Amino acid sequence: MTGSVEYYVGLMSGTSMDGVDGVLLAFETGRPAVRDHAFAPFPQALRAELLALNTAGANELHRAALAANALVRVYTHVVRTLISQGGLPPQAIVAIGAHGQTVRHRPQAFDGTGYTLQLNNPALLAELTGIDVVADFRTRDVAAGGQGAPLVPLFHREVFGRAGEAVCVLNVGGISNLSVLGAGGEVSGFDCGPGNALMDYWCQQHTGQPFDDGGRWGAGGKAVPALLEAFLAEPYFRLQPPKSTGRDLFNPVWLKERLKAFTAVAPQDVQATLLEFTAMSCAADLKVHAGNCRRLIVCGGGALNTALMQRLQSALPDLVVASSEVHGLPPLQVEAAAFAWLARKTLRRETGSLESITGTQGARVLGAVYPR
Repeated sequence: MTGSVEYYVGLMSGTSMDGVDGVLLAFETGRPAVRDHAFAPFPQALRAELLALNTAGANELHRAALAANALVRVYTHVVRTLISQGGLPPQAIVAIGAHGQTVRHRPQAFDGTGYTLQLNNPALLAELTGIDVVADFRTRDVAAGGQGAPLVPLFHREVFGRAGEAVCVLNVGGISNLSVLGAGGEVSGFDCGPGNALMDYWCQQHTGQPFDDGGRWGAGGKAVPALLEAFLAEPYFRLQPPKSTGRDLFNPVWLKERLKAFTAVAPQDVQATLLEFTAMSCAADLKVHAGNCRRLIVCGGGALNTALMQRLQSALPDLVVASSEVHGLPPLQVEAAAFAWLARKTLRRETGSLESITGTQGARVLGAVYPR
């Protein structure tokens, strides 16, 4: 802590699995403000291993432990970059909020409680950085009967909420999630379905590029109505909130199964259909669950996909659709900032979840603390 300012670091490696975003978040008079941002891509071998660990495989406990150690070394690099950019000593940072890398997410499944699993080694992160670490944010919510996701809507209300106006925030990472911020301060949220995960996979397979830059490849194809209908027939879309999902469902196997009857469709047209699929599934949820909203703020990597933003605006003509950048927080910084904010909530023993968002049996303090 420096003077009256509290500094936290937030780290996020999401379902897009491209690398780690980190922010240095400052709290002055209680209001959060991003002071610095840093990004580190995953080494190719680590990304491949993290993707592989999303499904069952040989010797996975051993592999997962080593992948967590490798992940934390990337985290450490980002933390050191942030404190160097900020001109701060490690002891000026109150804590690091480290989300970990989700590789399985099955709340309420199997035994009624289910589980959510984020690879991480927060003890090693505390050791390497000399800073307190707050991690394991989701499991308490799941233990209390919740979905464990999304955890960002309360932060969205903090930074994007407007008194007297209903606002929606759509985070499009690997998976998309929606926060509905009511005019009176009420908040709800849930996972819509796929964001970038399927588009990134298909683009990598057919162009060799890790993602469709600006959505240009997809925009050059034509969406196939019958294929889009097959995608939207997924039962998840008929579930009522609270609900959450991940790569456990929306993964290459899911996509390949639905493409079996469409072998004649050109790869670029599949990409165009996946683009439309992401836009339409998100737009449908807004129409059903946020009919009074007239402003949509988009964050995450999807906000940089120009074609996706255009499709969202076309599907939602009554809304003003804009990147979170327009509202003061660049789209790739929002989730990392949220976990810095959640870390502060943990240390202050304040709730990080609500029944209206995850379905938890009551407000809970989330996260576990690993002292330096």
